[in-house]
Amino acid sequence: MSVQPWGEPGPGHPPGKPSVGGWQPAPAPTHQAAMRAGHSDRDRTVDVLKAAFAEGRLSVQEYEQRHEAASAAQTYGQLAALVADLPSGPMVAPPTVATPVPATFMAVPAPAPVRRPTNVLAVVSLVCSLIGFSAPAVITGHIARSEIRHRDMDGDWAAVLGLVLGYMGCAFWTLLVLFAIA
Repeated sequence: MSVQPWGEPGPGHPPGKPSVGGWQPAPAPTHQAAMRAGHSDRDRTVDVLKAAFAEGRLSVQEYEQRHEAASAAQTYGQLAALVADLPSGPMVAPPTVATPVPATFMAVPAPAPVRRPTNVLAVVSLVCSLIGFSAPAVITGHIARSEIRHRDMDGDWAAVLGLVLGYMGCAFWTLLVLFAIA
């Protein structure tokens, strides 16, 4: 049996069949098969051969013969013939039937955030301080802060702001009365 320099079997041997000396590539029948291959094309083909050898798809002799043929290949057709009987990538595993996870091991969903009610007296304290009723603002502000702590409510910011503005108003009215007396 004769092998031509570019790796194709010579006359008298069917293409792509194993011969006495080993495996011989079959020429690819496409137009692109006649295009010249480059070094990177040969390297990609060798990578496929290495993967096939590592997976046990090729024997040592087949791998060596195909590796030599890939190094000497001149066209895409010659390279394609070397890997035509090999998968081009990893085989997809058949789908397995997933066993459902028991409810015991499922994560407990986080509870939805609870919207806390706003204390009404805190809002009253803020409004009273803004319109000038300082004493009622201070009184309702203190009551609101106490209720907010005991009942876990929102509105502490309004109660504090009402208290600050209420005390400032009380100070203003006190100074005004003192200056009026003096």
